[in-house]
Amino acid sequence: MELSTLHHIAIVVSNYTKAKDFYITKLGFQMVSEYDRPIKHDTVIMLCAGNVQLELFVRPNSPARLTYPEALGLRHIAFMVKDVSQTVIELAELGVKSEPIRHDEFTGKAMTFIHDPDGQPIELHE
Repeated sequence: MELSTLHHIAIVVSNYTKAKDFYITKLGFQMVSEYDRPIKHDTVIMLCAGNVQLELFVRPNSPARLTYPEALGLRHIAFMVKDVSQTVIELAELGVKSEPIRHDEFTGKAMTFIHDPDGQPIELHE
């Protein structure tokens, strides 16, 4: 068996409009496809940016994400950016708040976290 590359990241979101605004308008993802699944009571939105594909499952009645104490499973997703400081400025202009910029203790590179409308942590890393 050989795993070659990440295919996509799936995220459950609660609000169709807020999720599209955040991931498309603010983070710059492009719409690939969208379809309703009436039997599962959700909408699936496929997005891409560079070589990253996101699959958003819009499910308004899903339970809230646990934050602290952290539950087992996916902790966060991380995107590499050229300049964390500049990215934070650009996102702030769009109304996206970030945590203070700090440096990764292992790589020494600048990093910070933002959160999507449902609280999913997203790391920005140089």
